[in-house]
Amino acid sequence: MTDPILIVGAGQAGIKAAETLRQKGYDGDLVLFGDEAFLPYQRPPLSKAYLKGEMDEERLFLRPEAYFETASVELRTRTSVASIDPAARSIALSNGTRMPYSSLLLATGTRARQIPLEGATLDGVFSLRTMADVAAIRETLAGAENVVILGGGYIGMEFAAVAAGLGKTVTVIEACHRVMERSVAPEISTYFQKLHRAHGVTLRLEQKVERLTGDTTVTGVALGDGSQIPADLVLLAVGAVPVTGLAENAGLAVGNGIAVDAYARTSAPGIYAAGDCTEFPSARYGRTIRLESVQNAIDQARIVAGSMLGETTAYDPVPWFWSDQYDAKLQIAGLSSGYDRTELEGDYDEGRFALKYFLGDRLLAVDTVNAPREHMMARKTLAQTGPDSNGTREAAA
Repeated sequence: MTDPILIVGAGQAGIKAAETLRQKGYDGDLVLFGDEAFLPYQRPPLSKAYLKGEMDEERLFLRPEAYFETASVELRTRTSVASIDPAARSIALSNGTRMPYSSLLLATGTRARQIPLEGATLDGVFSLRTMADVAAIRETLAGAENVVILGGGYIGMEFAAVAAGLGKTVTVIEACHRVMERSVAPEISTYFQKLHRAHGVTLRLEQKVERLTGDTTVTGVALGDGSQIPADLVLLAVGAVPVTGLAENAGLAVGNGIAVDAYARTSAPGIYAAGDCTEFPSARYGRTIRLESVQNAIDQARIVAGSMLGETTAYDPVPWFWSDQYDAKLQIAGLSSGYDRTELEGDYDEGRFALKYFLGDRLLAVDTVNAPREHMMARKTLAQTGPDSNGTREAAA
């Protein structure tokens, strides 16, 4: 009897890999491990529609419970994998149980980045990564007046939009001199800064946080310039890091993520990885990249399923992302780092435009705001031409 295929991580990549294996005709045992209590669910809506209550739990789930029985996928929630033995082709669960595998997929995703900050463990201080995080945030947010967000990236700005929409007094503290600086050009940052300020959000840019104040519950944020901002809720939104501990402890190659080849194979035979946790080679960009996005997780998981079944399709995507803030939808195609000029098309003041990034005459990326047609055209153009850049891009979704 052939050992099962095991998938560690019940997020977007894990569920898509399981689904694709069945679609491609794999009829062996298939086990999906998730350490949370919930069915596999989408993460991007956590900081948007789900947080606002516009999306219920059922819509958040990627598949209904009945799917797993119908597809003969054994879903084990509340189950943590403790270690991998590549030589024995087996894993150990946190309860000590060992399980063999024929193939193993690591789809462990990312976790919220933590910072060594005095007061970070006070009640009322949160990260936003899981459904459990949202439940805790909602409870505190309902009674909070002053909301402070540490970090002006996508999650921070999306949360600011939700909190401002609820009538809260919102302050965003960002160490860089503009929001989303690691990801977008000044024109995009300026547009969203104006948008947030128009909704009453205070932006404290180029600021260092000294500590969070309070006895057992947070009451304020002390800044490096000596000022203090009152806070009933503080969100730590300072990025995410790939979850690579299992791979590292098993001796797999790890860089800025679990290292895989173009076919999603790790350095150990029979072990694959997909999604936010992976660093993979891109012929398109001439280097290895790591992407945090839904589409990357889905597409790379499809490649994994094929690779496990003997297919040899290389993965080299045109990255694309999105971020919803108020009524503005930012959509991003390509990786823009290394650009030397930009071109603006459309109506910037009316909030319907495209910003194109170039290196010389080569189009690297396109950011659009409320311009879905231009976004789709940009993706098609980039897929046909392909940039040749050494850029990197923080992911939006």
